[in-house]
Amino acid sequence: MKTKSILFVTGAFVTHHCWDEWKDYFESKGYKTLAPAWPFKDADAETLRNRQPYDTDLARLTLSEVVDHYAEIARSMPEKPIIIGHSLGGLMTQILVSRDLAAVAVAIHPVPPLGVFPYEFSFLKAGWKSLGLFTSTDKTYMMSFKDWQYAFVNEMPLEEQQFAYEKFTAPESKTVARGGLTSAAKVDFKKKHVPLLITSGSLDNIIPAHLNFRNFKAYKSNGSVLEYKEFLGRNHHVLAQPGWEGDADYILNWIAKY
Repeated sequence: MKTKSILFVTGAFVTHHCWDEWKDYFESKGYKTLAPAWPFKDADAETLRNRQPYDTDLARLTLSEVVDHYAEIARSMPEKPIIIGHSLGGLMTQILVSRDLAAVAVAIHPVPPLGVFPYEFSFLKAGWKSLGLFTSTDKTYMMSFKDWQYAFVNEMPLEEQQFAYEKFTAPESKTVARGGLTSAAKVDFKKKHVPLLITSGSLDNIIPAHLNFRNFKAYKSNGSVLEYKEFLGRNHHVLAQPGWEGDADYILNWIAKY
């Protein structure tokens, strides 16, 4: 019997509610879904924003702790899940695949693992502030609307950009962001793995398509199923960008093959 359980892994700067429509959509296709929040982020965006910048529990969270949080959830599920992650959640998905915790996996516009160097200017422009260099790690980082426009919702109408910012954007841990530059972000590219799909978007500024393609190419050919798909006209807000159902359908059909 094929696995019918899906674990959605959330990325940085947003809440787990970014998966709400995906959960409904996949459940309508017969899947059981789970989209748990990160530790200290189990609330809506407005509630989390009202806690910052002195939400020290979230501020001190590390990438390793978030990965372990999802790993524990995956192990507790009744069957080995299909794991689908976006952005930093895509990187965590690749790590969870390395830990043999997925039945099948999809990394949507993933942050690159350690060793895939992100030299693209747009990546640095969109993401460097989240590292909070020379600032206190006891304070969270909140992406400004201007930075959100560039990093997530570029090419969308202003009113849609504003709506998405209010609905989804949440404070973030600088220590989690910095973890992407450490061994916490390491993936074993040589290890055999379950079927893995990496997707990208032609309009994505923070994780450009060619960065995702280099991530894909970093895996060593070992007989494992590994595929790459670039979607035209998709920015980093791919989970709620109008037309997201097309991406979801492609992923659904890909999952069904394995």
